[in-house]
Amino acid sequence: METEKTRVLIIGSGPAGYTAALYASRANLQPVVYEGHQPGGQLTQTTEIENFPGYPDGVQGTEMMEHFRQQALRFGAEIKPRIITKVDFSKRPFVCEDEKGDKIEAETVIISTGASAKYLGLPDEEKYRGLGVSACATCDGFFYRNRNVAVVGGGDTACEEALYLASLAKKVYLIVRRDVLRASEVMQRRVRKNERIEILFNCNTEGLFGDEVLEGAHIVRFRGTPQEEKFDINIEGFFLAIGHHPNTELFKDWLERDSEGYIKVKGATTHTNIAGVFAAGDCADPRYRQAVCAAGSGCKAALDAEKYLMEHNEL
Repeated sequence: METEKTRVLIIGSGPAGYTAALYASRANLQPVVYEGHQPGGQLTQTTEIENFPGYPDGVQGTEMMEHFRQQALRFGAEIKPRIITKVDFSKRPFVCEDEKGDKIEAETVIISTGASAKYLGLPDEEKYRGLGVSACATCDGFFYRNRNVAVVGGGDTACEEALYLASLAKKVYLIVRRDVLRASEVMQRRVRKNERIEILFNCNTEGLFGDEVLEGAHIVRFRGTPQEEKFDINIEGFFLAIGHHPNTELFKDWLERDSEGYIKVKGATTHTNIAGVFAAGDCADPRYRQAVCAAGSGCKAALDAEKYLMEHNEL
């Protein structure tokens, strides 16, 4: 068992974690990054990204995250392909432990563990991920111009995504498992008025199909009742809009979180309720969940950590 010491420990990677590492490294804070379960974050599960500034021709998600990673390494960040499994924020230096039992003592901690999209649990979702299945219409909708797509969900997020896709796609199926929408009245009215959106009430997705890429979905209406009906829809895009869950369970005994589990930060800063612990990216952002926003908050977290250390005469 080893014990390492650092002024800045970054838990998690992705745009927030790597950007925090870049800024902390340039400030000579010699940060240590534990990349977590999914090095590079959610973007490594996508294909081409066209809405991140600086890539006019688009870029693969894995390639962009490798660029972020290499830039942080260039300025001296230490990056470990490990997972933090225990934290103790009761006093400074904070003590964290990884899956191998090694410990790290940190004067400040930046949490950038992200959030994970909720999926239906169908084996086909993994098969067609990046080949038609997506959890972000804003990220991937552009690729489905003039094509048929489907959105799963009945809340505000699902309606927002259906409306966004309707501005691009030929037709949008909104698959709702209940007989009503849970969205706000104004969102419901907008969806119902849009001629490109067809709402499939009382429907569940049983599977997806296609040779190499997604070509359609198997739908069942009134499942498990005498009125049960099965049919297929021809679609090239299948968007999940049933929510996200932030990867913050590790910190539940220490940090204030909202009802959904997102870490609460103070105002426009990245400060949490524990002095010296900061949160950046999707783990603290239930609203935007965009890579460019995560990167920006990673920058803010590093600057907040640097200022904190300066105020405590530790620089």
